[in-house]
Amino acid sequence: MTDKKGIKIATIGGGSSYTPELMEGFIKRYDELPIREIWLVDIKAGKEKLEIVGAMAKRMWDASPYDVEVHLTLDREEALKDADFVTTQFRVGLLDARVKDERIPAYYGMVGQETNGAGGMFKAFRTIPVILEIVEDMKRLCPDAWLINFTNPAGMVTEAIVRHGKWDKVIGLCNVPVGAMMMEPKMLDKTIDDLVYKFAGLNHFHWHRVSDNTGKDVTMDIIDKMYSEDSGIPANIFAMAFFREQLDAMRMIPCGYHRYYYREEEMLEHALEEYKTIGTRAQQVKQTEAELFELYKDPELDHKPEQLSKRGGAHYSDAACETIASIYANKGTHIVVSTKNNGAVPDLEPDCVVEVSAFVGAAGALPIAFGTLPPAEKGWLQVMKNMELVTIEAAITGDYGLALQAFTINPLVRSGETAKRILDELLIAHKEFLPNFSEAIAKVEAAGIEVQDEVVKEMLSK
Repeated sequence: MTDKKGIKIATIGGGSSYTPELMEGFIKRYDELPIREIWLVDIKAGKEKLEIVGAMAKRMWDASPYDVEVHLTLDREEALKDADFVTTQFRVGLLDARVKDERIPAYYGMVGQETNGAGGMFKAFRTIPVILEIVEDMKRLCPDAWLINFTNPAGMVTEAIVRHGKWDKVIGLCNVPVGAMMMEPKMLDKTIDDLVYKFAGLNHFHWHRVSDNTGKDVTMDIIDKMYSEDSGIPANIFAMAFFREQLDAMRMIPCGYHRYYYREEEMLEHALEEYKTIGTRAQQVKQTEAELFELYKDPELDHKPEQLSKRGGAHYSDAACETIASIYANKGTHIVVSTKNNGAVPDLEPDCVVEVSAFVGAAGALPIAFGTLPPAEKGWLQVMKNMELVTIEAAITGDYGLALQAFTINPLVRSGETAKRILDELLIAHKEFLPNFSEAIAKVEAAGIEVQDEVVKEMLSK
C-alpha cells in the first residue's frame, strides 16, 4: 500500500455513466481513504464519454474540500502504473452489445438478459479474455494492487481472475445485496445496525437470512412485508412476485434475479412483450444513458444527479468505495462479495468463487460460513456454478462444443436446434469482440447462418 502521501486509484471503464456515483463514494469517505490521484481510463470508442464524465468528475472533486487529481487517458498502462487499487466497470462492445444479447434470444422466444441465459454467457465470452489481459498488465505494473471488479457478469469474471488469472487480490461486487440491506431494515422499522445479514450463493443467484441483534431470525417477518411493501427490486428487474409457498418452504429470501428461474414463464412473457413494443431493457437503458450524459455536459453540475438511480446499478459506490476503504484501513466491515469460497458454502468446492457475506480488511475478504443449503437450492446452486465454469472455459478457449455445453446446462436456454441457432447468431453478431472464437465463427458463416432480428441486422449493417 502507498505511503502517507495518498493512494492512486485506476478505474477501467472510466467513461461509464456510473463514474459520478463512484466519485461521490470516494468523496464521502475521503477522511478514511486519502486519495492522491484517480485515473479514469477507457478505449478509443469511449473517448467522448470519458471526456464528458471525466470533466464532471473533476468538478465534483473541485466542489469538495479535497485536493485530488483526476486524470483521463486512453492508455491503460499509464493508468495502472503503481496503482494501489484498480476498479473495473467496463462493457465490451458497449450497450449495443447488450442489445444484441437481449434481442437475438428473444427473437426465438427465450430470455435475453444482461447476466442470465444466453445473453449473460455471451457477455462473459466477450469480457473474460479482456479481464485476463488486464490482470497480466497488473502483474507487471502494479503487482501489489487490489482489483475491485463490478464488471458483469461479476461472479464469472471474478472466478476467471482467480482460477485462470491466478490473481487472489480481487473482490467482486454487486449492488443487489446493497439494495436489499438498504430496503429491508425499513420494512421492520429498524436500521441496518439492528440486523445481522448472511448471504450465500453466486452473483445474481444468492439467498439470504436475517436476524435481529438479539439473535432472533426475522427472515420471515421481512418476507411478510415483501407482499405488502416495496421489496427493493432493482430497477432493471420486472417486479413479478415469488410464489409465497416457495418462500415459506425455503425460509430464505431469494435475490431479485431469481425471478428468472422461479417465475421463468411470467418473466419471459413480460420480456417478450417489451421486445415487441418498447424494446428490450438495453434499448431503454440507452435512452436513460443518453439523458444522463446530456446532464453531465452541464458545466454547473458538480454532484451525482438523481436520474442515475434509474440506470439499474444504483449504490455501486457504497459497495466499491466501502470495500476499498475497508481494505485500506483494515476496518473488517461486513460486505457481500464474490470471493473464494474457502468452505463458507460447503455445497460447492472450496476453491471456487461464491457470493457471500464477508468481513473485509487488509487481508481481503474473510467469508462468513453459511452452511449447507436445502436440497432445492443446493441443486440450483451446483448447476449454476458448473454452468459458470463451462462458460469461463469456453470464453478462454473459444471452443464451440464447450459453448454449446454451457448453453445446454443453462436453465434459461432450452436445448436443441433453436439454442444452437441462437449460439450461432450471437457469435456472428459479436464477431468483432470474440477473437478466441474466430475459427468457430468462420464455420458458422460458411454454413450461411444470418441474424434474423431486424434491429440487430440493421446494427450489423452500419
